[in-house]
Amino acid sequence: MNIPKILSRREMLAQCSTGFGLMALQGLMASPTFAAPSKKPHFKPRAKHVILCYMSGGASHVDTFDPKPKLKELHGKPMPVKVERTQFNNNGNIMASPFEFKQYGQSGLPISSLFPTVAESADELAVIRSLTSKVNEHAQGNYAFHTGFPFMGHPTAGAWMSYGLGTENQNLPGFVVLQAGGARVPHGGVGLFSNGYLPAENQGSIIVGDKQPAVLNIQPRETDAAQRSRLKFVKRLDTDFVKSIGGNNDVEAAVRNYETAYRMQSAVPKLCDLSGETEATKEMYGMDSPNGVTAAYGHQALLARRLVESGVRFVELSCLPEKMGGGQSPNPWDQHGNLKGGHENMARQVDQPIGGLLKDLKGRGLLKDTLVIWAGEFGRTPFSQGANGRDHNPYGYSVWLAGGGTKGGTIYGATDELGYHATENKCDVYDLWATVLHLMGVDHEELTYRHGGRDLRLTDVHGGVIHDVIA
Repeated sequence: MNIPKILSRREMLAQCSTGFGLMALQGLMASPTFAAPSKKPHFKPRAKHVILCYMSGGASHVDTFDPKPKLKELHGKPMPVKVERTQFNNNGNIMASPFEFKQYGQSGLPISSLFPTVAESADELAVIRSLTSKVNEHAQGNYAFHTGFPFMGHPTAGAWMSYGLGTENQNLPGFVVLQAGGARVPHGGVGLFSNGYLPAENQGSIIVGDKQPAVLNIQPRETDAAQRSRLKFVKRLDTDFVKSIGGNNDVEAAVRNYETAYRMQSAVPKLCDLSGETEATKEMYGMDSPNGVTAAYGHQALLARRLVESGVRFVELSCLPEKMGGGQSPNPWDQHGNLKGGHENMARQVDQPIGGLLKDLKGRGLLKDTLVIWAGEFGRTPFSQGANGRDHNPYGYSVWLAGGGTKGGTIYGATDELGYHATENKCDVYDLWATVLHLMGVDHEELTYRHGGRDLRLTDVHGGVIHDVIA
């Protein structure tokens, strides 16, 4: 029996006259509509897009979405259970929440007075009260949440989504990080948005929506004809190189980056132009707020809606510091002192914009296809740090999901009566991302990339889908 030879990827590219990278570049030069198609999911997806509202610094779960009446009962008394070592180890007595909780919606979901606008969409929220982290430091926690590993060098979740599912828009990146009003990158730096070892076109593109230009170096310094001439020269060099080695992933990725950057020149300014949005829409997002940080975060939230409307796969929003220049700036939810004032400021910043985003997405029929995530790197302790702050708590905290096929008005998991440790349906970030990928139609165990002799994935060797939060 004659068995046909199965060509390796390298052999196939070598036998082709140019390789896939050149095909992409040729498409760029020949057709304004050329783009790599979206990749097929493993199964029918519930969601097509993700918006991550990342609360950098660690919002307190016992003051937001996990009410603990026991804290009021025991306020000022020593902890009745062993206290784990904390970040600063300056631990006080039990501290009751300074905020009131009420039940909202038909589901009766309890939500803190910090979030009156988000609470109007209570029946859309699936609150996970039992998330845990293995680390309690900001930079490590940020990396652990975004990549599954507590150190740099690995692809972030947005990069994995872009790699696994491709893009629905030829003119915009698959993964965008939004900033406005002086928002800062959380501790850990831009590596939090890295493609890691994935092809370079999957890295996060930072768009500063309220600045011109919104993307650094996006405005061309030469005419279109000059750019095309330069790209023809690059094409010739890439042709020679690809022919000589029989294909190269890095070259192909570089070509796709040329293509995206070229098209972003016109797409990004149009995207960031909000003149076509009604004043009522802008008000819904809080862009008319006298509080500048609310208006700036609202600007991001509105741009996020426009991005998913335009087919961008993954969008991350950035919190703004309440006080510029301090060590807390990259982690504005990090209230080791004056938790009441700090959390009030931060909630005032994000409540109306996120609440407006949920309403707007639903009103436009986009929420069913868009998964909104509200999360930070860890929670905070039920006891005080100093007089009126809370330290980091990775042992049990809350996040929530909305839209994208989730079961709204539900609670999954629980912490103990003090809100200290997860005690019911304990889960971690691997379970969270496994669930997100599942909603996007991707099997988290099958989304892998060969690197360093190992098939790596976002969920490492862990993770299970949390089916109870899926409708």
